[in-house]
Amino acid sequence: MRMIISFSALFLSVILLQLSSGGVGPLDALSGIALNFTTAQIGLLGSAHFLGFFIGCWWAPRLMGSVGHSRAFAAFTAAGAIGLLAHFLVIDAWAWAVMRIATGLSVAGCYTVIESWLQGKVTNESRGRAMGTYRIVDMGASLAAQMVISVLEPASYVSYNILALLCCAAILPLTLTKVTQPITPSAPRLRPMLAVTRSPLAAAGVVVAALSSASFRMVGPVYGQEVGLETNQIAYFLAAFVLGGALAQYPAGWLADKFDRRWVLIWLSIAAIFSSGTTILVGSSTTALVMLNAGFFGFTTFPIYSVATAHAHDFASNDERVELSAALMFFYALGAIGAPFLASNLIEGYGPDALFIMIAAGHLVLIGFGLNRMRARPTHENRTRYIYAPRTSFIIGRLMRRSRVKTSPPPKDDP
Repeated sequence: MRMIISFSALFLSVILLQLSSGGVGPLDALSGIALNFTTAQIGLLGSAHFLGFFIGCWWAPRLMGSVGHSRAFAAFTAAGAIGLLAHFLVIDAWAWAVMRIATGLSVAGCYTVIESWLQGKVTNESRGRAMGTYRIVDMGASLAAQMVISVLEPASYVSYNILALLCCAAILPLTLTKVTQPITPSAPRLRPMLAVTRSPLAAAGVVVAALSSASFRMVGPVYGQEVGLETNQIAYFLAAFVLGGALAQYPAGWLADKFDRRWVLIWLSIAAIFSSGTTILVGSSTTALVMLNAGFFGFTTFPIYSVATAHAHDFASNDERVELSAALMFFYALGAIGAPFLASNLIEGYGPDALFIMIAAGHLVLIGFGLNRMRARPTHENRTRYIYAPRTSFIIGRLMRRSRVKTSPPPKDDP
């Protein structure tokens, strides 16, 4: 309990930040529909968000080193608030894309500060409880953020103003806390090829995870509107996806720790293809069935990122873990930048079912690649523990590093 109280300012900032940033994606999609943006333009907004997210992941540790934690956090929340409030100054898809770069930058920057602060304050004794609480708070706030859409009117300045107020409110707990700021850690080197040399399958897996998650969360409201869901029902539709993903973490972790993780990835992809197919078949049937299927889709696709990262860390040495986590995040960001724009163009050209055909095709490629990789080398028997890995910042690798430490050396790189 004392640990939760000591980190209460950080956790409250996470909640407020998630409510703001988690709500802007679906709100932009629904507002774009109301303002007659094309489906491709709506997808562009989602891609712009992840472009800003990638820039923020790279820049935030460097800014934090220059001005400190609190000032960096204030700067990033200000960027997010400006991006939100500026929406109704210019009603144009390209201008909104620039604003979404600002909100993506804000999310990555704020999470970098929060996770750096956590890293500097946790001890070996409190690390497990702190990280467990952090994951629950983050996932719970993400779920609540989807529900916010049910009470916000699309294409309304008031709606964006409410999200901007939540973003600004996230500054208060962290900047007013009396807890001493930790020493700023050095920025992790970005070595994308480290992920490829340690596990090509893991690098491909996180790209496919981005293809599934980013396209669904950013373009999913367009699909919901196309199949006849009301605005409040779209909120439940997105929330069901997040809830399904949260519920999948324990069984996916149990399987990934017990069996060859390559087979777990392959079977998750088979399940993802099946859930994509059932989504197409369900279509515009009963609302309850659509919601249940959204949860099933989240259950089959959400754990893939964590399983892929666990597999990559099996082949890494302990001193590579921070840079490997950053490299995997890099590949996830690349996939997330391209996925919404590609998905929206496919929907515009071929209808709403094209979203799930695209996702199923990505998982089919991952299955083939996984089977091919199983012939290249055996799995490593002394494996790291499965950990739910949030896709929040390059700093998250520092928080996870101790949980992945193992005693035996990793196998050699692939030939």
